Amino acid sequence: MNSATRDKIVQTALELFWVKGYQSTSISDILSRSQVHSGSLYHFFPGKQDVLVAVLEWYRDGIEENLFAFAWQGVDDPIERIFSLLNGYRMHLASSDFMYGCPIGSLALELHEPDPKVRELLAINFANWVEGVERCLRDAGDRLPADTDHKALAEFILTIMEGAIMQARTHRDIGHFDRNVEVLRTHLEALETKARVDRNQQGENA
Repeated sequence: MNSATRDKIVQTALELFWVKGYQSTSISDILSRSQVHSGSLYHFFPGKQDVLVAVLEWYRDGIEENLFAFAWQGVDDPIERIFSLLNGYRMHLASSDFMYGCPIGSLALELHEPDPKVRELLAINFANWVEGVERCLRDAGDRLPADTDHKALAEFILTIMEGAIMQARTHRDIGHFDRNVEVLRTHLEALETKARVDRNQQGENA
């Protein structure tokens, strides 16, 4: 059994879980879409949850290459990188008639009491996303106030993203996503304004 077959199974499951959800996707669905024989699938994955674990590991290991690098291509400004990342989710929503949102968020909502291994991988994927956004905030340097809690702000941005996706998909209206993102932009602009005022005051007191 070669790794190409395993990769094909994982990529097929990844797409099906994203479109249909984990519970609504059967092993038969994965076999039919991937055109892989059942013996090959069970050679790599004893059950559907093992496939889910592999999918979550793929997201975990590929976040830099498959998400951040793609979203940030040609975008140097660290604050704008955050909005470029969010715009990627917007594009998925708009182009798929609200079928595609955040795959990790969708799985986390669907799996109310996941296996500890699955819960751990979901948490790691969220943490990696937050870490990427936190890097952007730190790279902004003195554009943000000195007392900014970068991690908390990054977690807040994750909450905005997930909530905006959930509302847009429920209402089938991209305006819900756009309004949430605009509130975030206003908040970050206010933080930048505060940082400038703080710097000016420090200069006057020097």
